[in-house]
Amino acid sequence: MPSTDHASDGPATAPVLPVALSVIIAARNEQALIGRCLAGLVAQTEVAAGPVEVIVAVNGTTDRTAAEARGFAAAFAARGWHLSVIDLPEGGKLGALNAAEAVAQGRALAYLDADVVCDTDLLARIDTALAPDRPLYATGRIAVMPAASAITRAYARLWTRLPFVRGGAVGAGFFAVNRKGRARWDAWPAIISDDTFVRLQFTPHERIEVDARYHWPMVEGFGNLVRVRRRQDAGVAEIRRLYPAILGNEAKRPLTRAGLLRLALSDPPGFAVYGAVHLGVRFAPHKGDWTRGR
Repeated sequence: MPSTDHASDGPATAPVLPVALSVIIAARNEQALIGRCLAGLVAQTEVAAGPVEVIVAVNGTTDRTAAEARGFAAAFAARGWHLSVIDLPEGGKLGALNAAEAVAQGRALAYLDADVVCDTDLLARIDTALAPDRPLYATGRIAVMPAASAITRAYARLWTRLPFVRGGAVGAGFFAVNRKGRARWDAWPAIISDDTFVRLQFTPHERIEVDARYHWPMVEGFGNLVRVRRRQDAGVAEIRRLYPAILGNEAKRPLTRAGLLRLALSDPPGFAVYGAVHLGVRFAPHKGDWTRGR
C-alpha cells in the first residue's frame, strides 16, 4: 500500500489515500478494443474509499495494444488515478494476471476483459460491496452488446433468459474480489475458465451482483459460437476434474423441461440457434484452437 505519511515541515498536504481498487486487464492483440474499455474506466464516478489503479497486462501481442493503452495515462492522472502497462513478451492470460497482481496495490482486485465496457457507476458500487471484512466476490449485471449477425442475436436472446444468467452474479468478462477473498487461492493456475474457477471459490451468499451493468460482446457467427461454447464446456469439465471440492458452491438454477418448453415456444428462432450450437459442440470436430473468435 502507498504510504499515508507526509512531511512534517513545509505546507500541509492531504494524506495520500490507499488504493481502493486495482482493475487488472489482461490484453492480447486488443488494439481495436482497449481504447473503448479504458475510456469507460476513465469516465467512472469517484470511488469514495480512495483512488483506483488500472493495470493493463499486455501479453504476447503483435499489434499496438500497449501503445493504445499508454495513451490513456494522462487522462487517468488528471483525475488522480493511475494507469500502468506491463508488456510481457509471452502470451497467456493467467501469466498476465499473475504479473499484474504482483504489483497491484488495491485493497480489492477487479478483473476486466479488454473488450468489456463498464457503466459509469460500476466501480464505485463494486468497491462498496467488497468493503466488509470478510471474503467476498462481486460483479455487475451482464448486458450483452448488440451483435452484428442474426445468428448471434438469436443465440444471445435465448442465452440471457437461461436460469443461470437470470440468477445473477455470472461474472463473465468482469468480476472482483476483496483481499480476503483473493486469499482463497494461490497463484493463478493454468486453466481454461478463470471466471468459473474464481466464482466457485465463493458460496452463493458470498457472491454479490451490484445494480450496475457491464457490456459484454458475444462472438459473431455460428462457428465462433460453437468454438466458444465448446471452450466453456471444456473449462467446466477441467474444473470438475481438478477442483471437485469447489463444485458444491455452484448452486445453479436448473433448466427444467417446463422451462425449456417455455423458451422454445416464446422464441422459436432463438431456441433453434441455441440448440444447433449445442449440437455443434457435441458433434462438430474440435480443431484444438481455444482462442477467442470475434
